[in-house]
Amino acid sequence: MSLFIRRPTLLCWLCQSRAFSASYRRLVEQVAKSNPKPPVNAPKVVPPSPLTDAPRSYGKRVEEFTPTPLSRPIGLPYPPQVGQNTEKNKISRPYFRDWGNLQFHKGKTFIAPPRLFKGDLSLFFPNLYGRTLLKTDKEPRDTTPVLRGRVSVVSVFSSLWAENQCNSFVSKESNPAVEQIIAGSGDRAQHVRVNIEEDPLKAFLVRLWIGKLRQQLGERNYERYFLVRKGVSDEVRENIGLLNSKVGYTYLLDPDCRIRWAGSGPSEDHEREGLVKGLQWLLLDGNPDTKK
Repeated sequence: MSLFIRRPTLLCWLCQSRAFSASYRRLVEQVAKSNPKPPVNAPKVVPPSPLTDAPRSYGKRVEEFTPTPLSRPIGLPYPPQVGQNTEKNKISRPYFRDWGNLQFHKGKTFIAPPRLFKGDLSLFFPNLYGRTLLKTDKEPRDTTPVLRGRVSVVSVFSSLWAENQCNSFVSKESNPAVEQIIAGSGDRAQHVRVNIEEDPLKAFLVRLWIGKLRQQLGERNYERYFLVRKGVSDEVRENIGLLNSKVGYTYLLDPDCRIRWAGSGPSEDHEREGLVKGLQWLLLDGNPDTKK
């Protein structure tokens, strides 16, 4: 009889215990929600990119656009590797498709930053794949082996107009100090040209002029000129700011292929000076104090 008398008491105690456990868990969850703790590796707040509102051939129509200085590093979050972005990669949108946007305006996409970006915060220039001016090797090559280990001024263009814009940053006539610094660097610095010609006819015409290009650039620069036909994906364009086929882009890379400085369109006085100072800093293995 004593067993049957104690059983209801035992069941009642178990119900109370379960009810308390459930209500306690709910109370803990409510307290946690009202007092959230930040995760240990919470990402820092990243300011908006100055390229967010820049016109794109595949984006919304932009009637007016005023370029602003780069407020943060641009580039890919991973280092370039040989074999990336080769001609076998598919392209989702043709680079020369005209959507009637300001994409084809011949001005600037962005203004160069006032100083170098810090090395540990800078992002990477992609590997690209194209034919060079070398006579002994007519097969396409990767850009990364040429860029890695040297300070590089990289001109990226897709037309004569855009190439002239790049030249306004680096040519002997517009900015002779760049050529002088490179010539006196003991092969620690270089100028690399990347001509993106995805249109078959235009690429064919460029190949017809290869002999003249060789004469203009000299044998030392044969391996530093790339005719890129394919592999420049939307991801690459978005990350390095290569948004306008009518505009030339100029990048300053450190030996790890990080983009430490970049300019677009025709150069301005302060941009030419910034490129020269940045080139000098990188050759001195410097990392200037900057709030970037």
